Amino acid sequence: MKKTTELYAGKAKTVYHTDDPDKLVMHFRNDTSAFDGEKVEQLDRKGMVNNRFNAFIMQRLQAAGIPVHFESLLDDTDTLVKRLDMIPVECVVRNFAAGSLCRRLGVEEGMELNPPVFEFFLKNDALHDPMVNESHVETFGWASPQEMVRMRELSLQVNEVLSKLFREAGMLLVDYKLEFGRYHGELLLGDEFSPDGCRLWDAKSREKLDKDRFRQGLGGVVEAYEEVARRIGVGIDA
Repeated sequence: MKKTTELYAGKAKTVYHTDDPDKLVMHFRNDTSAFDGEKVEQLDRKGMVNNRFNAFIMQRLQAAGIPVHFESLLDDTDTLVKRLDMIPVECVVRNFAAGSLCRRLGVEEGMELNPPVFEFFLKNDALHDPMVNESHVETFGWASPQEMVRMRELSLQVNEVLSKLFREAGMLLVDYKLEFGRYHGELLLGDEFSPDGCRLWDAKSREKLDKDRFRQGLGGVVEAYEEVARRIGVGIDA
C-alpha cells in the first residue's frame, strides 16, 4: 500500500493518507526536538531506528493481547497503521521518579514508585502539555469515563509487558507516554513507542539511554537508541 497526500506533520513524524480510508502511513523522520519544539536537530539514522524500534514494540504488545494500530513495517522509515480518531490526552506511567514529577513534587530522581504513578496530560504544545485529571477529561469531552478506565488498564498492561522486556535486557523502564484513539468503536494504542517517548536507564550504571541525552546535551543520542534496540533484539542495520 502506497502513501498519497500528507495528512499531518508532527515534530518527528509525517502521516500520509493511503488509497484505503482506514489506513495511514507513518513516516519517521530524522528530526529530533525537545522543549515543545524549541530545540530541534537532525540526527542521522534516527528515523530508521525509531521506525524499526516501534514496529518491534508494537508487535510484542500485539502478541500480549494489547490492541494497537500497527499493521506492518513497510520499509526503513515507513509503517502502515490503522487510522484512529485520536484522543487528545496522553497517558503517562512512571516507575521511577524523573523529569516533571521531580520538579512538581520535589522528589529525588531515581526514586522507585510502587505502585507506578499514572497521570493524564492534555496534548497541547502551545500550553506545554498541562497535567489534567479525570474531571477535566470528562467535562471537556476529550474521553468518556469508560474510555479513561480502559486507557489506564491498557497503559498498565503495557507496563507489565515492557518493564519485563527491558529489565531482562539490563535496563529500567523509568517512565513513558502513550496515546490512544478510536477505531470503529474500539480503543487502540496509537502513535509510537520509541526512546523519544520514554525514559530508559541502564539498570546498573543508571546511564540515560533515551531522549534525555538530547534534552540535556549529553550527546550520543542515536547511538544510545541503537544500544537499546540491540539489547532487546530489534533488527537494525549495523
